[in-house]
Amino acid sequence: MSSYMGVLVSDQWLQSQFTQVELRSLKSKFISIKNQNGKVTVGDLPPLLVKLKALRDMYKEEEIKKIISDLGSDFSNEIDFEGFLRAYLNLQGQATGKLGGPKNSSSFLKVATTTLLHTISESEKASYVAHINSYLVDDPFLKQYLPLDPATNDLFELAKDGVLLCKLINVAVPGTIDERAINTKQVLNPWERNENHTLCLNSAKAIGCTVVNIGNQDLVEGRPHLLLGLISQIIKIQLLADLNLKKTPQLVELVDDSKDIEELLSLPPDKVLLKWMNFHLQKAGYEKPVSNFSSDLKDGEAYAYLLNVLAPEHCSPATLDAKDPNERAKLILDHAERMDCKRYLTPKDIVDGSSNLNLAFVAQIFHQRNGLSTDNKKISFAEMMTDDMQTSREERCYRLWINSLGIVTYVNNVFEDVRNGWLLLEVLDKISPGSVNWKHASKPPIKMPFRKVENCNQVIRIGKQLKFSLVNVGGNDIVQGNKKLILAFLWQLMRFNILQLLKNLRSHSHGKEMTDADILNWANRKVKSTGRTSHIESFKDKSLSRGIFFLELLSAVEPRVVNWNLVTKGESDDEKKLNATYIISVARKLGCSIFLLPEDIMEVNQKMILTLTASIMFWSLQQSVDDADGSSSPTDTSACTSTPDASPAPSLNGEDESSSLGGELSNLSIDDGASDTTVSSQFETEVSSLAE
Repeated sequence: MSSYMGVLVSDQWLQSQFTQVELRSLKSKFISIKNQNGKVTVGDLPPLLVKLKALRDMYKEEEIKKIISDLGSDFSNEIDFEGFLRAYLNLQGQATGKLGGPKNSSSFLKVATTTLLHTISESEKASYVAHINSYLVDDPFLKQYLPLDPATNDLFELAKDGVLLCKLINVAVPGTIDERAINTKQVLNPWERNENHTLCLNSAKAIGCTVVNIGNQDLVEGRPHLLLGLISQIIKIQLLADLNLKKTPQLVELVDDSKDIEELLSLPPDKVLLKWMNFHLQKAGYEKPVSNFSSDLKDGEAYAYLLNVLAPEHCSPATLDAKDPNERAKLILDHAERMDCKRYLTPKDIVDGSSNLNLAFVAQIFHQRNGLSTDNKKISFAEMMTDDMQTSREERCYRLWINSLGIVTYVNNVFEDVRNGWLLLEVLDKISPGSVNWKHASKPPIKMPFRKVENCNQVIRIGKQLKFSLVNVGGNDIVQGNKKLILAFLWQLMRFNILQLLKNLRSHSHGKEMTDADILNWANRKVKSTGRTSHIESFKDKSLSRGIFFLELLSAVEPRVVNWNLVTKGESDDEKKLNATYIISVARKLGCSIFLLPEDIMEVNQKMILTLTASIMFWSLQQSVDDADGSSSPTDTSACTSTPDASPAPSLNGEDESSSLGGELSNLSIDDGASDTTVSSQFETEVSSLAE
């Protein structure tokens, strides 16, 4: 029996082309044709595709074989679920053409060549390699392997050990990973390699990357399309890091009044970059607005105007006079190089409209010279808009947590993005499937304010059904952007999700509802079972700031994961910071998906301390159930295979968690029977069939 978990794919556009019913059915069909090795080849697709309802009246099996063969695909090549979905969509598209659409076979094949199987952009690969060579060439460990040759597969080979990706994450967001937790040896064993990839994926989530359907094995195998997709996200986060009012208050110059500032706060960084570009283009007299980083930049005119207004001392009339787009693109890059902008793209990339590379290029121009004024009055106004440190940290935590859930909407600013209610409804539907009445919900963009209130009122109603504390809280409080109430609601959402995950694991024994006290007692028992004397009275216990308790807890659940030679006494602030940073990286390396910061441990932030402890408990209980079942189960945390090693303190009366956690573990789910802290589990077994 399987529980309800939405089928997620890493490509958000691809996800949007199907309903969950369709995805579940297609997933079951795809799994049904796996061979003994658990793989599906291209040659397995035609017999399956021809049976699907949308295709069986349009094609014969031989026709599908011919189409796939014409694409140059080897029938023995392995194909993943996303490739299967792309094949299905493309055949549907051609079927539409058969029924009178304008598409013909040749045009379809041109499209299918780029979408049926995963293709690699050599230009993007070369750009990412250049970026890595530039930023990591002096790294003490990686310098022996750099510079990489973009013409080879050196990038994918080097990434297989996980060290490169971990280091790249630290370049994008410094301090994310404690490098003492990275396994850096010339030759890593499978466990050490697996730990690095687990650390990488959990840390990537913690900086805002979407890693849905990317697993350790994908990275171990060096799958090019997944690696490039992840690297692209990491580099994009690095390049766009300063495109917000907090980091660059001068951006306030782009807007005229406070209402516009609210809109600016809600924009994702790439949209802010476009707004900045259009601001300067308008000043330069360029009349066509730029709405994307691809087709609108192909002719190079926008670049020429932008660079001329930002760096007039390097401008050349020949750039705009050039008739050949390739020649103009070359002159643009020469101009940028004189501004000391790194050249990661070629003239051909501009002419071809490479979206990712153009975005990176514009971001580099912004970093080098943003051309914004230093109007003290406007900047001080922008600085007044920023939150206090604690509020900012909590917003960051909830934003990253929501983005890790795999919902359709991507969060850029929690306080702005929740105000129409839609985002919160998506989160509620994710963690409590079936709780949302979508017929009574309005999807953005929402022009009428009362529709936003209706959405938020439904959010509050569901929250009350789940026994959240919402006294005197109404939907309008969310619409008005009441930060205190929004943070309180998000905390209850996150806590509900954590307790539900734990409850589901224990439901195979007594079905006991989980509480904060259960988590606290488990942690104390676990540490005591190793013969240590550390004990905490609550999640507000000031002794937690030293970090020793958490390191002992991590060592208790997996002895080999903590290197005690790196642990300090946690007496000074510096020592506490070292321990806290190490704790977070070790927990992620183990397989915990957490979003707190070292400061949350040092300051003993009760909420974040609870999430950390619960995440460690969840991982530990998951391993116990897996051991009892004799098999691994899919969860949101990447289970890390490990070999026991000598523990710093011997186990005395070790607790046998598996004795009370027998039974088969299914995917985690939620139902509508509520208690004081969480709700009971429910399993959904319905799978619709597209073939019937």
